[in-house]
Amino acid sequence: MPKIAILDDYANAALDLADWNSLPAGFETVVFNDNLVEHDALVDRLADFEVVCAMRERTPFPAAVFERLPNLKLFITSGMRNKSVDFAAAIKRGVVCCGTATSGTSTTEHTWALILATARHVPHDVQVMHQGGWQTRMGFDLAGKTLGCVGLGRLGSAVAKIGASAFGMNVIAWSENLTAERCAEVGAELVSKDELFARSDVVTIHLLLSDRTTGLIAAEDLGRMKPSAILVNTSRGPIVDEAALLETLRAKRIRAAAIDVFSKEPLPADDPIRKLDNVVLTPHIGYSSEDTYRLFYGQMVEDIAAWAGGAPIRTIDG
Repeated sequence: MPKIAILDDYANAALDLADWNSLPAGFETVVFNDNLVEHDALVDRLADFEVVCAMRERTPFPAAVFERLPNLKLFITSGMRNKSVDFAAAIKRGVVCCGTATSGTSTTEHTWALILATARHVPHDVQVMHQGGWQTRMGFDLAGKTLGCVGLGRLGSAVAKIGASAFGMNVIAWSENLTAERCAEVGAELVSKDELFARSDVVTIHLLLSDRTTGLIAAEDLGRMKPSAILVNTSRGPIVDEAALLETLRAKRIRAAAIDVFSKEPLPADDPIRKLDNVVLTPHIGYSSEDTYRLFYGQMVEDIAAWAGGAPIRTIDG
């Protein structure tokens, strides 16, 4: 009987958001809600499974893990890209690798939720109201302010367009290979990295994590920000020097930050950033919406059915 492991289903939503019963008779589905990354424990857990469904980059799968899973036949990731998985190693061992489509809007919407929540102190004021209090802080308007986009790809461009059209913000942008022509397409002004951090009232990050972008936003960049500015990161934690950001927030050298992504996830319960009152924290939910998960899990079911029928779809070639 083929066994399917659904990993890292933190919200316990996988079985409700796709029709796993539509798979051919004989498949057994097992859901794991925790995050298990230690190699020996992960191998022990997955030893009897032929199919693994992974959620984004929550559990790393290096070659050393694939080498110890001889029963694994099909590996599926949400999305078509997963930096935590050595697809080449899996394919070398005869494992079929597949992916899914991704939402084009979920992270964009969450980015704006964080910007608005931070600019208007929404989490703080909600807490105050529940505690019986009233007005204690004052937020700021976005209209006429400067939005600095670090990265102007699909997500960065969507965020930039909303900033300009919905809120009347002035949009500036920078990344290492960004061109003035690309900026013009979305109504942004191309500036240097130094200028972006110095001029922006809101800095929002939209880059892929790579060796080139790890630690790209350093202490000196944060030091150029206005004391009234906010930093928003819905991309990947390691793009920002997290120790430098923690110190910047502790010293209140910027107004606030809003962070959805972290170098270590899940974020440890005792992480010092949890204790700060000038940061809005969310648990890497930029892509985690009901609609996105329906897409992910629904297409995982399709991938399994196609593989079981001998004609895999949405394959990843490593």
